[in-house]
Amino acid sequence: MKNAELICWWELNLARSVQYEVCKRMMKREHWGSRLGFILAAAGSAVGLGNIWKFPYMAGENGGGAFLVIYLALVFTIGISVMLAEFVIGRMSEKNAIGAFAKLKGGLWPIVGLFGVAAAFMILSFYSVVAGWTLSYMIKAVTGALSIEDPAALGDIFGSFISDTTSPLIFHAIFMALTIFVVLSGVGAGIERASKILMPALFALLIVLIVRSVTLPGGMEGVAFLLSPDFSKVTWATVSDALSQAFFSLSLGMGAMITYGSYLAKKENLPGSAGWVTLLDSAVAVLAGLLVLPAVFAFGFDPSAGPGLTFITLPAVFAQMPFGSFFAFLFFLLLAIAALTSAVSILEVVVAYFVDDRGINRKTAAVVLGFVIFLLGIPSSLSMGVMSDVEILWGKNFFDLMDFVSSSLLLPIGGLLISLFVGWIVWGKAQEEIAAHNGIVPIWIGAWGLIVKFVAPLAIAFILLKGLGVF
Repeated sequence: MKNAELICWWELNLARSVQYEVCKRMMKREHWGSRLGFILAAAGSAVGLGNIWKFPYMAGENGGGAFLVIYLALVFTIGISVMLAEFVIGRMSEKNAIGAFAKLKGGLWPIVGLFGVAAAFMILSFYSVVAGWTLSYMIKAVTGALSIEDPAALGDIFGSFISDTTSPLIFHAIFMALTIFVVLSGVGAGIERASKILMPALFALLIVLIVRSVTLPGGMEGVAFLLSPDFSKVTWATVSDALSQAFFSLSLGMGAMITYGSYLAKKENLPGSAGWVTLLDSAVAVLAGLLVLPAVFAFGFDPSAGPGLTFITLPAVFAQMPFGSFFAFLFFLLLAIAALTSAVSILEVVVAYFVDDRGINRKTAAVVLGFVIFLLGIPSSLSMGVMSDVEILWGKNFFDLMDFVSSSLLLPIGGLLISLFVGWIVWGKAQEEIAAHNGIVPIWIGAWGLIVKFVAPLAIAFILLKGLGVF
């Protein structure tokens, strides 16, 4: 019996309150039921609104094909390297985001995990608000409220909805309830089972909508725009935006992949799993581009319309299609599924810490923490309306402040320190963990080391400085 198990046996026999609960969970830690379940869950974590909402308009703003090439190059070098680093930390420790650093090194390193848990807490509070909008727009599509061809009128509808005091909060509550329901059921019965249903459904919806989009008259112009690189249009801003999108679209820096990696068995191939997750995440982004941009080109709209492309421009596009309300419903259902799979992983980051290290029952942790996150999301929602002029700090309203602190500060800092931790602090153990499934250290390990030691930290430092407005 290992030392940790002996200590737990002692605690279990003495039945010491919190220690008793913590030890029970440590000795009965859940694992993924299958490799496929883990890959789909991790891909679901990475695939979110950023892939389907943000990627198409980012590509539209940066010339299409050239942006796609740069984005994919960065995803399959820097992005996959940081993701693999998080998987390694998680499986080596078999702990949550904070407990992993405490177990592997201690000292001040658990602060890195604390940043991740704090970021997850804040991100989910406003992410759920935006995800709630997708639920509302599903209903609006069914009722015909979006069957308007004028983008200006649709802009008024969107502005009126998000500035309303009550309606967005109702859908925020519904979305958080769905997220809590999945997480409280556990890793296997909840997260893995939901991922095996939601991820195939997401891909099926994408394919249906892409077929409709590319077969529109003029739709192939959008396909050519996305798949034909014109590097003469590449600027430093193009590279910068592609780097930021590559980092954030993979759900890195908050400990989600550390947490999911902690439920992995030693027999699993970590690099292969990281490769599959990265491939699926990138595939969704590309497919989203093939869905959105052909439709936009077919009806002569601006592909660089920004965030309004989703809730204003696309409804105008759908309104001009045969059976447009049906396809609009499918699109917002697609967004809702992508948002839910990500939200589940974000809540799991927070719940896993309180279950592992605080001895709280999973169901209690999911419900209580989910409710607190819902409450934190209320001022974010109101920031679109009655609190829009209320500046909290640095000239930002509550929504913008939560977004800035979590996305521009905590996530880049977390990603930076995670890379340095694996590359410099536990590098020897990391190599052993990579080889754990077959005992062989791969020949590319040196290239991975170069990236996590030097390239990724420099790239993420750039993202951090960019977020702070230095660039």
